[in-house]
Amino acid sequence: QVEQYVGEIKGGLRPTMKLTIIGMVHSKPKSFSVTLLCDPVDANKDVGLLFTVNFSEKSITRNARIAGKWGREEKTIPYFPFTAGDTFKMELLCEHQQIRVLLDGRQLCDFTHRIQPLNLVKALRISGDIKLTKVA
Repeated sequence: QVEQYVGEIKGGLRPTMKLTIIGMVHSKPKSFSVTLLCDPVDANKDVGLLFTVNFSEKSITRNARIAGKWGREEKTIPYFPFTAGDTFKMELLCEHQQIRVLLDGRQLCDFTHRIQPLNLVKALRISGDIKLTKVA
């Protein structure tokens, strides 16, 4: 059973805003993704951040889509933090220049904003092999 969550970011994304995702990884996970969308209804619109966790590759890919074109993928991470069957707390901290991703309180990666102004980013979508316990 694949989790699917879509939530509105009221007023759009802005600096100092924090999105918190608490959940549990499935026992046999393939992947899950966290997406910051400009339009929660039309998935073909711009994407401020696509954060994809791939368990078979032990990789985390970040990208953005502007005017229908995906940009350069970013894959560098200091460690792979997710374990099958484990709970996690992921925080997306919106700063002026970037989104900082923390996992269980440890910094995992940054993603420089590609969409300006930031408040064009209006929704959060989470889908894949996780069970969400809280999104705030």
